[in-house]
Parts: sequence; C-alpha cells; structure tokens
Amino acid sequence: MTEDEEPKKLLEIQRLSVIPPPFLTSTLEPTTETPKDVAQHKSLIHLPSPEANKADDSKDLAIIESLELMDMMAVYQEGAYERLCRWVQAECRRLGDTDNPEVSELLRTAVRCLKERLVLFKYCAEEVANMRHNALFRRFISALTRGGPGGIPRPIEVHAHDPLRYVELPYGIILSLFLLALASERELVLALLDPDAVVDTGPTARQFSSKGLESDIGKNETDLTFVLDRIFEGVCRPFKVRVEQVLQSQPSFIISYKLSNTREFYSFTMLLRKTFFDILKTRGEKLLRYPPLVAVDLSPPPAVRKGVSVLLEIIETHDGIMVPASGKKSDFDPVISALLDPIIQICEQAVEAHKSKGAIHSFRRNKTTSDPSQLSKSSVDAILANSNTLATSQTSETPSKIFLINCLCAIQQPLLGHGVASEYVKKLGTMIDNHMNSLVEKEVGTILRRCGLSNKMSHFQNSLNSEEILLAEMEDTSPTALSECLKAFFGLILGSESSPPEFEQMQVPKLRSETCIQVARSLAEAYELIYKAIMDPKNRYPDPKSLSRHPPDQIRTILGI
Repeated sequence: MTEDEEPKKLLEIQRLSVIPPPFLTSTLEPTTETPKDVAQHKSLIHLPSPEANKADDSKDLAIIESLELMDMMAVYQEGAYERLCRWVQAECRRLGDTDNPEVSELLRTAVRCLKERLVLFKYCAEEVANMRHNALFRRFISALTRGGPGGIPRPIEVHAHDPLRYVELPYGIILSLFLLALASERELVLALLDPDAVVDTGPTARQFSSKGLESDIGKNETDLTFVLDRIFEGVCRPFKVRVEQVLQSQPSFIISYKLSNTREFYSFTMLLRKTFFDILKTRGEKLLRYPPLVAVDLSPPPAVRKGVSVLLEIIETHDGIMVPASGKKSDFDPVISALLDPIIQICEQAVEAHKSKGAIHSFRRNKTTSDPSQLSKSSVDAILANSNTLATSQTSETPSKIFLINCLCAIQQPLLGHGVASEYVKKLGTMIDNHMNSLVEKEVGTILRRCGLSNKMSHFQNSLNSEEILLAEMEDTSPTALSECLKAFFGLILGSESSPPEFEQMQVPKLRSETCIQVARSLAEAYELIYKAIMDPKNRYPDPKSLSRHPPDQIRTILGI
C-alpha cells in the first residue's frame, strides 16, 4: 500500500464505523436506553486519526470527509430527537385523562434527554401546560355544575347563596378544590419537567443529572411557574365571574370585606377588594341621590347611625384578621373614607337645601310684616326690629351649623378608641372645630348687628392706632347713636330684651358649653374694645361713664366667664 492510498483506506474504515445505529432511525417505541443513546451518540463521531494526517496531499480530503460524516450523523441525531419529542408529547396527552396520573421512568428519562434541546423541551412543556389546562377546566366546570358521580358531592352552585361557604376557607368549596388541584398539578409538573427534584430514577437519571442540571434551578423554577400559570388560566375567568356575580347579587360589604381580608394570600384579593369598594361606591351614590331632610331637633339622620354601625362591624372584622409576617396590616383609611365621606356629603347637601328653604320663608315673612306701625316703636326696638332683616340670613346658618356639628359628632364619638380610625377621628375633630368657630363668629356678628354695633367696630379698632380719629365727632359713633346701641347691647346681655344663644339643640353637652363660652368671651372682648374707646380722652366723649355704665369685668361676670 502506497503512502497516498493509506489515508483513503483509513477514511473508508471510519465511514463504515459510523453507520447510524438502529435507535437513530427506528420508528418503534423507545426503550429505557434509547434516550441515553440518542444523547450520547455524538461521542461516536471523531475527527480523522493522526495517521490520516500523515499524508500532506490527502490532509484536506480527510478533513472534508470527516466533516461530511459528522454532518450526516448530526442529521440522524436531530431526527431522533424530534421523534423522541413527538413520542413525549403523545405520552403527555395520555396523562390528561386522569386526575392524578403516574409518570413512568421512561417518560422522565426522555424529558431529561430533551433538555439537551431547549426548543424541543419547550414544545413538550407547552404540551403539558395545554393538556392539564383543558383537564382542570373540565373538572372545575363539572364540579361547579354537575358535582361528583351520582350527585355526590353536590354541585358547588347549590352553595351560591352563601358567599363565605362558596368561596372562603376553611369551609369554602371552590378554594378547597383549587388548593388540592394546585398541589397535584405542581407534583405532576415537577415529575415531568424537573424529575430530579422529585425522585432519582436510577443510573440513567443520575447520568443525565450529572451534566449540570443542578445549576439550572432558576430556569426550572421559571418553567414550573410558566406551566402552572398556563394550567390555572382556564379556571381564573369562570371563578372570577362567579365570585363577582355572587357578591353583586348579595351586596353586603361586610361579607366582601371579610373575603378580601381573609384571602390576602391569594391573587384574587384585588378582585374582592375592588368588589367591596364598588359596593361602597354604589351605596354612596344612592345616598347622594336622595339626601335626607334636616330634622326639627337638628338630630343626625338615620343614615349616619346606620353607616357608623356598619363601620364598627367592619372594624371588628379588621381587628380580627391575621397579621402578615411584616407585622403591618393593610391600610384601613380608604375603607373609612369610602363609607363615611358620602354620609358627610349628604349631611352637607341637606344643609344647603335647608338654608335655601329658610331663605324663601324669611323673604315671605319680611314682606308681610313690614308695615308703618313699626315706626312708632322705641328707638331700641327700632334698632332690633330694623336689624332683623339683615340678621335673618345670618341666623339661618346657625341651625345648619348645629346640624353639621351634631352629625360629625355622631360619627366621631363611636370611633374614639379605635386605633385604625385615629386619623379619621382627627380629621373629624378639625371639621367640628372649624364649624364651631364659624358658628361663634356668625353668632357674635349677628348679636352686634342687632345692637347696631357691627358697623362701628372697625372705627373703634382704628382709633387705637390713630390720633387723628375723633369718635365723638363721627356720625356712626356719636354719643347719641352709640347710647342707643349700648342700651340694646345691655338689654340683650342682662336679658331684658333677649338673651345670648345657648345652643340647646347641640347634642353634645361639652361642645354646647364650649360654644356658649366662646360666644360670651367674644362679646366681652368686643365690649372691652368699645369701653376703652369711650374712656379714651382723645375721642372727646362728654360723659363717658354715663355712656358706658358697666366696666368690662362686670360684663364678664354677667356673661359667666
């Protein structure tokens, strides 16, 4: 044999040694060794031996021949992988007919082999997901509408009248079914897609698991999550629709709040919370469409007491829920606002309607009582009578303010001591203080206006800072005009004409007392300002002591402050 013939002979021998074995071309069902042979056959293909490279003239020919042989064997190997993938898919379809299928060792080994080809492995994972997706959907619809064999257990729909039993654990039927299904489906998916996480299936399994599959934990978790998500997609929509229908047919936000809080570790919590807030929104819109009337005694409407009662029940439920690992419960302020804000709004609407109605009655009354006989009354009576028209619009706000204060107090008082409502209680306290300050300001302004002193207070205030203003020489603050006004003021303070308001219709005694004290204090401060201006020599009042007979301390004593 010549040196030129030796490489050719070696190539012919190598070509004969790589004839594809039967397992690469066979269409029969694979055996336990088939997946291993498919994956390992690439090790049978070698580059030309050193002897083939000795002849420089035949070196290129030897390399070309070897590459052609490798390409041929690669084609056979890929074909075998594809046939193995189709076989795995067919086996997975057979698993869809049973609830808890058994996964054979051969199928697990085949899936391990397919992990060498990620695209084919993905096809198999999608086949598993679709197969179990359809199976779980059929089981859920059957349990929902037909029940078990012979009607035992009964269909889940027969419990639709009881949302807590229908949905909620530990007695909820639907969630119990889902929990069992999740456990069994996860076990099946692990057995198929990550067999090493479940059980070692012998030397073949160990051979494949030793190829670095342990380092792909993150990838396996992603595959597992994808498949489980796909499996349970089929039951998400019918479950969501049924829960919404059950809750909307029985719009009890107590039940929906219980469901939303006891199920915080399930993904449909947002659905339940949305349903809960939708019910609150619908209830609030209904209240706003039909605001109540202001009662004669200015007591809160029934909607206030009912809303507070419901809120207290919800707070009791909230206090009894399990605390998550973070130690922080969900934010409760949106619940309080969604329930109480519409109630406060209807009270404000009732006040606006009451003020409008009072203005109409006041206009009619003033129109019918303005007759010439009033001109014959005394000067003090004339001041009081002529100021009634101006004061009516102001005093009509007093019942409105008292009504709002009563409503806000009826909401605030039961919430005191509940930590989850502390911020809202502070908000209510601020609103009450604002209404009280406004009420005091309006009442003091009304009293001074009735006495004719309201338009004179600015002159008294300016005289303290100016040496050029002489009050005795001004028409509004002349001794004659001021004498009549002070007589009316003393008559009101001493009770001969009328008396300061006592706010009897304010239902909280403490607030009623505080409001009266604030009105008295403001009147005393106003009189002290007038008294100082009268006694100031620069204002040139001829007989200041006779004009202002009572010192400020005496007025404070009379007012009880």
